[in-house]
Amino acid sequence: MRILVVEDEQKLGEYLVKGLSESGFVVDLARTGVEGRDFALAGDYDLVVLDVMLPGIDGFAVLDSLRKSKSMPVLMLTARDDVADRVRGLQGGADDYLAKPFAFSELVARIQALLRRGKLHEVTHYVLKDLSLDMTARRAVRGGRRLDLTAKEFALLALLMRRQGNVLSRTLLAEQVWDMNFNSDTNIVEVAIRRLRSKIDDPFDEKLLHTVRGMGYVLESRQGGSG
Repeated sequence: MRILVVEDEQKLGEYLVKGLSESGFVVDLARTGVEGRDFALAGDYDLVVLDVMLPGIDGFAVLDSLRKSKSMPVLMLTARDDVADRVRGLQGGADDYLAKPFAFSELVARIQALLRRGKLHEVTHYVLKDLSLDMTARRAVRGGRRLDLTAKEFALLALLMRRQGNVLSRTLLAEQVWDMNFNSDTNIVEVAIRRLRSKIDDPFDEKLLHTVRGMGYVLESRQGGSG
């Protein structure tokens, strides 16, 4: 599970990253409202922990931007136990609210509850032409034929299916599938794409996984096109 923490207090931000990482989450930290907004809009996060008081733009403005295009749970933090702030955040689309100071165990419990709630509404089946992906059964099928995918190939395909029609960079794929910062000296993404393409595309006439030169990869139907 990947979490974005948007918190400008350096010590608290580092404490949250350390604690959440030790709790089994992959965590990114943004220190300003603008940075938090950009991270959240560009990334594929399962949840955002969002402080209200931030430099640049505040948490409410970040939340407003997210709710125009994203549906991941947002847990807001505030130094003020102010009813008006809580109401404003919840009405703006926040899923939960926690006032500072708080017990770390309570934060983790609230995060886990939000993630469980989100799974109830999570899309579990994706389809593109004759390619289908069942997240619950961990099964990929194309043209009626079950595809034999490794765990990483399945995770890569799942990300591409969730974001079908969008060009995904090598950096994003490395971060989301391998939980690693992209290093231009490694070809791990290219190798994985090549192996995945050999299974989902090579045996079939229509190619679905395409390379966009200088940008990344996209999964989409291009009738008459080539990858």
